[in-house]
Amino acid sequence: MGSKYTNRYSDEYKRDAIELVRSSGRTVTEVARELGISSESLRGWAKKARAAQDNGSGPGVVRAADDRDEELKRLRKLTAEQAKTIEILKKATAFFVKESDR
Repeated sequence: MGSKYTNRYSDEYKRDAIELVRSSGRTVTEVARELGISSESLRGWAKKARAAQDNGSGPGVVRAADDRDEELKRLRKLTAEQAKTIEILKKATAFFVKESDR
């Protein structure tokens, strides 16, 4: 959670700002000054995008990582639920096999 004074920028705005730095040949500080944002923010966005591109993530890096984390969390929860269901079914099967042997 950031400060109440911190501006929030959309992923699209961040991508456009990063692309402006890449395509213009100007420094991060010059582009940030022109856009009216903190040069440290823009530098951080560019660094994250570069790291994600090096990892093969491409555009939409922040969103893709968040989506991937959410999907992983959902799948782990589903796996745990299915493991519990399998255990219950094994116990029920064993019970009914014993009952049918009587």
